[in-house]
Amino acid sequence: MGRKSNGESSIYEGSDGYWHGRVTVGTKDDGSPDRRHVQALTRPEVAKKVAKLEQERDAGKVRKTGKAWTVEKWLNHWLENIVAPPAITENAFSAYEVAARVHLIPGIGKHRIDKLEPEHLEKFYRKMIREGAKSSRAHQVHRTIRAALNIAVRRKHITENPALLAHAPKIEDFEVEPYTVDEVKKLLEAAQARRNSARWAIALALGLRQGEALGLRWADVNLDVGTLNVRRSRLRPRWKHGCADSCGRKLGGHCPQRVPLRKETAGTKSRAGTRGIGLPDELVTLLEQHRATQGRERQRAAQLWTESGYVFTTPTGGPLNPRTDYTEWKRLLKAAGVPDGRLHDARHTAATVLLLLGVAERTVMGIMGWSNTAMAAKYQHITAAIRRDVAQRVGGLLWRPAEAADESGDEDGTAAVPVPA
Repeated sequence: MGRKSNGESSIYEGSDGYWHGRVTVGTKDDGSPDRRHVQALTRPEVAKKVAKLEQERDAGKVRKTGKAWTVEKWLNHWLENIVAPPAITENAFSAYEVAARVHLIPGIGKHRIDKLEPEHLEKFYRKMIREGAKSSRAHQVHRTIRAALNIAVRRKHITENPALLAHAPKIEDFEVEPYTVDEVKKLLEAAQARRNSARWAIALALGLRQGEALGLRWADVNLDVGTLNVRRSRLRPRWKHGCADSCGRKLGGHCPQRVPLRKETAGTKSRAGTRGIGLPDELVTLLEQHRATQGRERQRAAQLWTESGYVFTTPTGGPLNPRTDYTEWKRLLKAAGVPDGRLHDARHTAATVLLLLGVAERTVMGIMGWSNTAMAAKYQHITAAIRRDVAQRVGGLLWRPAEAADESGDEDGTAAVPVPA
């Protein structure tokens, strides 16, 4: 078959002894036809290749022309030009960046994305875990490469996403044991002897995320009405050198002329995270006391005071660093004599308290800032106290005397099961 000028596929025998095929798969960036070339020793072989290329064209799965991206180059391009804030939140971007730069690029960065196989990813995940990474970290890496390659598929740099076929690392589930009511009381009592004591009351009673609590400003709190509004989240600060590396400090955060790489705060984690919450009277009292204490600190600091407007601040009025806040949480646990736990466990505790009180799920979602009901199952835990209460109710139903059952107005009129001898 000779060459065709109307854009149809062509197959011909060349002077080099090979059979050649050319298929028009689309249009190049300059408007000229994008014709792809295949070759084989025999005509049936090249016809098969032409047919496959035509099928990929018709299915919209033909990779764009040009040099294929490596995993390293694509991830860097994806981070810097596609998902960089404000396209996604700062925290989400940080998670992607760590997974890409710390794990994926050193591990599989030299692979071409059009040659990357699911087996390459699975082998890499196993290596991570074998070298000590937690399964949750490996799973975050999997989610990152999957998200990045999804974009590559949509832009036709590759025809399929191998991460969708790779077996993702299984996250090891562990049951969070929230603090008991007695332990919460111990924490609140111990907090009274420390700065920003109301910070921990807000965490344990209302379940605010760390960033939400540290991002609260007095303008968000109405102590007369007894409400607060969650509008923003405090970000973990990141810095770069402002001295052209002449200060001799290794980290940008230690540079005397350091320059921030991100804003102090960002929006809440989701739309549902922006919410209003009612305050218990006891918490209103604690916040009033805290505001008075902060006023005295302002007077002592004098000209050193920075008027940031935050509810919880440093002794000179600046915003609290999340890392410093976490360290203070650990010190509080030790001072209160309660079991060690994550700061986020305070949020689990608050959600479980709401379950103990029998608060309706929709109301709990509003208080906690959840966007779907699945989060209730994740955060609300069946504690020993709840299990005991259920057991007592079951026991009272099955083994109480028949007379008591009749008096209680049981509709079916059946006698209770007698106590076993």
